[in-house]
Amino acid sequence: MSRSQVALLGLGLLLMLLLYMGLPGPPDQTSWLWRDPNVTILAGFTPGNAPIFYREVIPFHRVRRLDVVLLHGKAFNSYTWEQLGTLQLLAQRGYRAVALDLPGFGNSAPSKEAGTEAGRAELLERVLQDLEVKNAVLVSPSLSGRYALPFLMRGHHQLQGFVPIAPTSTQNYTQEQFWAVKTPTLILYGELDRILARESLRQLRHLPNHSVVKLRDAGHACYLHKPQDFHLALLAFLDHLP
Repeated sequence: MSRSQVALLGLGLLLMLLLYMGLPGPPDQTSWLWRDPNVTILAGFTPGNAPIFYREVIPFHRVRRLDVVLLHGKAFNSYTWEQLGTLQLLAQRGYRAVALDLPGFGNSAPSKEAGTEAGRAELLERVLQDLEVKNAVLVSPSLSGRYALPFLMRGHHQLQGFVPIAPTSTQNYTQEQFWAVKTPTLILYGELDRILARESLRQLRHLPNHSVVKLRDAGHACYLHKPQDFHLALLAFLDHLP
């Protein structure tokens, strides 16, 4: 190899190195358009000691001031609500929609805070603050009741609405605690869920401002078994909130 070829090779390597160093690192969040050009899905991590992964849908036209926050059950994560079309449907209706991966699920790492009731409530409160969620409606299926219910008991004044779907941990609270919660509530459950749904319904009925919707021929994850009926019930509830 001639001296000029070596020089050209060295110059090429130097240019590649400079180009590499100038490239931006991986972003903390990404966004992409859904099939509907009016809907953008944003994915990323909240800041803080225990970062939580979230998926957020930004409506092209923000019609309603409510922010709908979707939690998930034990076998699921935030992607469930994207697959089901719930995030996109809420955005098309003019709502801001945010789905979270709870600690230890999906893309969220485990958190020591999740070990206590107070820690779970504080973690959820901090995440909502980080995401600047206001006028929130909290959708809580199954396992996520361990987060939603302590948050409801401590900070129900921050919620515009609550949608429990056969949540766990209802037995941890008294009738008096439920009576004190004035948040408008839609209790959803599947007709074929004869264990957790019945147990949770027995306690949730003590919420003074509630309505109940039973999805026919649906099991514990009733929103998966009857998505159209679930979406109709959820949207009807949201549309009638003040």
